[in-house]
Amino acid sequence: MTKSIVRLILSAALLAACQPTSQAAQAGGGQTALKVIAAETFLADITQNVAGDRLQIEVLMPIGVDPHGFEPTPADVAKIADSQVVIVNGAGFEEFMAELLENAGGQKTVVEAAAGLTQREPKEGEHAEEPGDEHAHEGDPHFWLDPNKVIKYVENIRDGLSQADPEGAATYQVNAETYIVKLKELDRWIADRVKEIPEADRKLVTNHESFGYFADRYGFQIIGTVMPGVSTGSAPSAQQLAQLIDHIKQIGAKAIFIETGANPQLAQQVAREAGIKAVTELYSHSITAASGVAPTYLDMLKFNTETIVTALK
Repeated sequence: MTKSIVRLILSAALLAACQPTSQAAQAGGGQTALKVIAAETFLADITQNVAGDRLQIEVLMPIGVDPHGFEPTPADVAKIADSQVVIVNGAGFEEFMAELLENAGGQKTVVEAAAGLTQREPKEGEHAEEPGDEHAHEGDPHFWLDPNKVIKYVENIRDGLSQADPEGAATYQVNAETYIVKLKELDRWIADRVKEIPEADRKLVTNHESFGYFADRYGFQIIGTVMPGVSTGSAPSAQQLAQLIDHIKQIGAKAIFIETGANPQLAQQVAREAGIKAVTELYSHSITAASGVAPTYLDMLKFNTETIVTALK
């Protein structure tokens, strides 16, 4: 299914649900009966910060699941069918969502968190996806790895929740403002930590193309990726791997960074042949459980930054 069709279906679902519903009526205990589900764990955490105590946000994908390869089950269809508001990243990221919404039926308010953001184009030296790649996106949807861009996520989520639950609009506004302050503080903290890496060493090699917005924001150069594209489902040819190894040696990158949930074997092989280290714990698509190292979106970016800085400085 093409992304244009996905967007048409999402838009249709949003238009169909423009009117506030009585299901947002007060249910007692400070919460409403409005049922909201977010596609990814990091997105659920961001949404919960906007919702505060007024709503309990559910999540579609379990912790640690790679959204690129996610295949909804009948239980997932039931989750969507039971909700009134669905929060998605958008920008072509949730390729499964159009069919899932169709199977779930009913009218949903679909909030595209990344709406209004412009997708980056690969810079010189970065891999551009080839036409015909079944996993290709129209651009890079990983906006959330730049906390400055997540401000737009928060604004879109605030507006979507306010539309579905007008009585909670003031609460969502205050919570959004509070969280935006935290995002700006995080942005400054990351920038300060990155200064510990010499500029000549700010070179990123990753498992797939996901850290482009992070690199653009904080002055990194993306040397290459093991998987040739923004999806973890794409596969490199032997020639592409050989070229990447030669490029790493030529440029002098210090490490390959591999995201959790990805098969590390190919990246580790490239690291061995290039003579650099493989760092196997970056969180890009999922936060961790409460007992883990990245239980919130803010923690996820802090952990990633510490990991990158430690490996490259």
